[in-house]
Amino acid sequence: MSEQNIANAPAAEVQQDVNELRKVRVDKLQTLQSEGNDPFVITKYDWTHHSAVIKESFDELEGKTVRVAGRMMSKRIMGKASFCNVKDLKGNIQSYVARDSLGEEEYKAFKKLDIGDIIGIEGSVFKTKTGEISIHAEKITLLSKSLLPLPEKFHGLTNTDTRYRQRYLDLIMNDESKDALVKRSLIIRAIRKYLDGQGFIEVETPMLVSNAGGAAARPFETHFNALSEDFKLRISLELYLKRLIVGGLERVYEIGRVFRNEGLDTRHNPEFTLMELYQAYTDYHGMMDLTENLYRHVAQEVLGTTTIVFNGVEMDLGKPFERITMVDAVKKYAGVDFNEIKTDDEAKAIAKEKGVEFEKRHKKGDILNLFFEEFVEHHLIQPTFLMDHPVEISPLTKRKPENPDYVERFEFFMNGWEMANAYSELNDPIDQRERFKAQEELLKQGDEEANTTDEDFLCALEYGMAPTGGIGFGIDRMVMLLTDSPAIRDVLLFPTMKSLDK
Repeated sequence: MSEQNIANAPAAEVQQDVNELRKVRVDKLQTLQSEGNDPFVITKYDWTHHSAVIKESFDELEGKTVRVAGRMMSKRIMGKASFCNVKDLKGNIQSYVARDSLGEEEYKAFKKLDIGDIIGIEGSVFKTKTGEISIHAEKITLLSKSLLPLPEKFHGLTNTDTRYRQRYLDLIMNDESKDALVKRSLIIRAIRKYLDGQGFIEVETPMLVSNAGGAAARPFETHFNALSEDFKLRISLELYLKRLIVGGLERVYEIGRVFRNEGLDTRHNPEFTLMELYQAYTDYHGMMDLTENLYRHVAQEVLGTTTIVFNGVEMDLGKPFERITMVDAVKKYAGVDFNEIKTDDEAKAIAKEKGVEFEKRHKKGDILNLFFEEFVEHHLIQPTFLMDHPVEISPLTKRKPENPDYVERFEFFMNGWEMANAYSELNDPIDQRERFKAQEELLKQGDEEANTTDEDFLCALEYGMAPTGGIGFGIDRMVMLLTDSPAIRDVLLFPTMKSLDK
């Protein structure tokens, strides 16, 4: 079976033929090695240009000698002259390979090369009769032998499980995947550039912690042999970053992996990238302004526009973001005014009436949040700040002075997704201790995502923390929106996958 037909054959037949093709390639490699032409002894290749630069600068480079290096993606043998296409980081370029220019032995060696081999091409830049910018090869060097055939070019690599498990193959075959994952790096660079320009300091905090706090999530647990002590993988960056605010650093941020022992879906992976920042002497309104400006900056820097399209839906980051309280949003979309509901029993009664499921332990604030999730969340397509959450679901947030049943908190929504979560941070150590106690009670009642008391954090607060605004951004969801990627696995280089032998 030819390499081109492998994609359409049954799996067992494919594996058999892949093994046969691999044997042919290994035989070629052994022949090269016996002749003293082992590609794996080559340690470097001094290329001069990426393919895209040659195309962009054709007027300047026409007739000049260049050297490119990359993976051979196609080859057409036509007697004494042939063509091949080489793909590098920036794109691909055609090369015209003639026996008279290369030499008879070298041309024979070229004809034995396989699709997927990594080669270096030296030659002059020209344009073919059909107008394609190309390299007239004068020397071809085999830099690395590919022993396995690539997927059939026309169909590409479309199996999502294979794409995620063998990301290297996905990057070779699918330019869209490579583009999204390169943009991820550019997005993070743009975030850093913006925050550094605002006077923030980037820091690093522990991943192994004795108390995994700062979010409502179930942690992973591990054991540290040297100390004979159990640790958890962090679920948030919050409590350590606030310690730094206590220490007087004023503006800090961290971009790093956090770990949550939860399910997998298109928006969740058990390890993901979170960015949290804390700024002394501001509140959640300051965090809204920062979020608006940051998103605009990143979109403009990376995409060249503040209008983005995700799954065919246009979202405008250039307009002022909507700001609405949770109570007003539920009133708008569910027709229920929680300002008129005074007790937990009244909240439960209206939940039963509207078909909203709740647990016995839930209070009025919990039920308000359930109404939001049921009736409101999916409506928040354009950039929206959902403000003023109930205190029951916000254990680390400062209460609103005029209404202590609610807190100075917002969640940033786009496309119906939560994109960020922000507070006017609670800096009252006595209130914070009571909130931790309430969380401990929830833990006893079976809430595996509740926080536990962090005594060292409380000690830090007792030394005094300035009024502070803080926010957490889900980097992966941000990248999904800005690259029009439908699943979180599309923007993680190596997403979590179930083992094939399970």
